[in-house]
Amino acid sequence: MDNSIRLLSEKNEKYILCDKACFAEKSRGRKINEPEDSVRTCFQRDRDRIIHSQSFRRLKHKTQVFLAPSGDHYRTRLTHTLEVSQIARTIARALQLNEDLTEAIALGHDLGHTPFGHAGERALDMLCECGFKHYVQSVRVVDKLEKNGRGLNLTDEVKNGILCHTKGQEAYTLEGQIIRIADKIAYINHDIDDAIRANVMAEEDIPLSLRMKLGMTKSQRINNMVLDVINTSSDKIRMSDDFYVAFMDLHDFMFTAVYTNPVCKGEESKAVDMLQKIYSYYIKHIDEMPDEFVKIADEDGDERAVCDYIAGMSDNYALKVFNNLFVPMFWLD
Repeated sequence: MDNSIRLLSEKNEKYILCDKACFAEKSRGRKINEPEDSVRTCFQRDRDRIIHSQSFRRLKHKTQVFLAPSGDHYRTRLTHTLEVSQIARTIARALQLNEDLTEAIALGHDLGHTPFGHAGERALDMLCECGFKHYVQSVRVVDKLEKNGRGLNLTDEVKNGILCHTKGQEAYTLEGQIIRIADKIAYINHDIDDAIRANVMAEEDIPLSLRMKLGMTKSQRINNMVLDVINTSSDKIRMSDDFYVAFMDLHDFMFTAVYTNPVCKGEESKAVDMLQKIYSYYIKHIDEMPDEFVKIADEDGDERAVCDYIAGMSDNYALKVFNNLFVPMFWLD
């Protein structure tokens, strides 16, 4: 098949997108050059590669806020990722930016997250001398760890958006900047929703001044925040000053009411202790890890390999590994 479909898509971008958008045909490209797809633009291919990756599938069994919840409706790292994607795509479309690039970054932004949420991230950061940040690990996942060490060979724009989605330097594309703010909008609102479901707080506990400013319900807050970003952004993706102040006040409220609440975080110390024990074991028994991580140890060092192995675990798999290593097995008849 010739490239007419992809070329038509790239041509249509010139009519649909604004001049500040990142156009697929002007991508900075991939680390390893490869032929273009006949149907999909480079950013569409990146999105599909992420969706079909093993690390993306594992997100469904990784903690968002509530550790090992018994209910079916609490967010996981995967459902969080999908909500970020939805919010980000809405903003990108309204601003006439590249929706395909935005979606690819959103779907890949948390691929490097550890089991047990930020508790796992803090544990590995303390254990590993080279440090551990999930946004850096997410790039490492797509660059090296996926596909048995070959990586996904994503475009530079997608990797930059993933790397810059939470802290430090901003992404060099507006599409990448969208993910940083869409991530905040998603997690603050779904964390409220999950906390209400867990009877940790009630909607009415949120200060009335914040509810009147941002919205009286989750749906209203998300809608109002998204509209504020759309109406405020131009050369930079941002909230208006007064909305951002209200958002930060809401975050401070959530820090006290939820993020440090013993009901939500009471089991985290056990998770941290478990990961520390797993790390301590494998750093002394490198050859007992799967072959792909033994190879990484030879290339990048033992610490890096053990961190890669643990970071890729789902909550369930980490529990299984811990039980196999440290919990006595019953004799079978």
